[in-house]
Amino acid sequence: MKIRFFNARIMTMTDGCALKEGELWVENDRILYIGDGSDLDDFYRRTGKDCIVWDQEIDCEGNVLMPGFKDAHTHSAMVAMRSFADDMPLQEWLNTKIFPLEAKMTDQDNYDLTQLAILEYVSGGVTSIFDMYLSPKDIAQACVDMGMRCVLVSGLNKFGPALEVMEERYLKLNQMHPLITYMMGVHAEYTCSKELLEQVSALIHKYQAPLFAHMSETKLETDECVERYGMTPPALFDSLGLFDFGGGGYHCVYFTEEDMDLFAKKGLYAITNPGSNTKLASGIAPITRFLEKGICVGIGTDGASSNNCLDMFREMFLTTGLAKLRDQDASAVAPEEVLKMATTNGARAMGLTDCDVLAEGKKADLIMIDLHQPNMQPLNNIAKNIVYSGSKTNVKLTMIDGKILYRDGKYLCCDDPEKLYAKANEIIARLSREAGV
Repeated sequence: MKIRFFNARIMTMTDGCALKEGELWVENDRILYIGDGSDLDDFYRRTGKDCIVWDQEIDCEGNVLMPGFKDAHTHSAMVAMRSFADDMPLQEWLNTKIFPLEAKMTDQDNYDLTQLAILEYVSGGVTSIFDMYLSPKDIAQACVDMGMRCVLVSGLNKFGPALEVMEERYLKLNQMHPLITYMMGVHAEYTCSKELLEQVSALIHKYQAPLFAHMSETKLETDECVERYGMTPPALFDSLGLFDFGGGGYHCVYFTEEDMDLFAKKGLYAITNPGSNTKLASGIAPITRFLEKGICVGIGTDGASSNNCLDMFREMFLTTGLAKLRDQDASAVAPEEVLKMATTNGARAMGLTDCDVLAEGKKADLIMIDLHQPNMQPLNNIAKNIVYSGSKTNVKLTMIDGKILYRDGKYLCCDDPEKLYAKANEIIARLSREAGV
């Protein structure tokens, strides 16, 4: 499939949020050309291509083409619990509501609910997800069937699965489909014994693999880890060699200066989840200090049970807005930096180096932002408009791997969204009945 986008403002993210006017061409799953058309003779000579016959030509009408958002921490199938278990602190929320429901979930539930989440992702401009949840094989299949790019990460803990299962998934799912990759991980320090963490360390050394985990999400989690081991969660993980090949943490709210120095030294990624942390009253991550230390920050939504939506526009606004409140500094965390977190940084944390920016030869994972709406006018600063005033209604088109999955309010990756909505309601009714919550 050959698609020509023309009359576009293009934010490649290769040089910050600078915009260039011109065209972007896609051939199959790759970006073939970006430019204003003045260098086409050189392009044809350089690529050896003849005149191209387009399968589709799209007039962007001056709208913005940019890399898609990377939801760098999510639990997709938790859409089932949206507005079901709210207004509770994290540990109570997990133990009295979430864990009992999850114990009743089937593989088919995970498949169906992940597909519902994918509709929410693509309508909000998300082109890749970093998903940690039950039944990774079924999550992966749901993503393949709908065309979503997905990096799965293990949520291994003392309740399961077995270490051998994580290794088997690592070997099999990384070969499953070009849209799917799998990383090793554990749920969190507080759901793993030290012996289990030591076993995981041996496995990541066997494969020289990065590792991700929930980390320092709440003060209670951090204090209890210090009480158990005399170390914070990041220090404990590092002492066990769990960060010897990279990786990072989700949430990272209660980091000490030493934790930040560790992340900076080892090139680890801090994935912030401001919506979830706000709703659960967990705290505000020290984003300004992360940036000052040179830590690469990505952004994730967390699950829809704690957020309660999978909306990267809201996460971007909260990332900068909460930092300003925390620091008492209206200039803290510039919107241009936030856009980088939501696109380029997230891709690199997920190992998707082919999806981090728009450039010739990179994967055709992109979105179109509609500027012809009142919340985007006037065009004083388009990057700031996207972060400070943008919303999912501004997503006009979402393309993943060269395929348009969403355009002008229509889902091209799903024949019958209403069927998925009905299925989700059936699932949560059954789960709550069976779990007695």
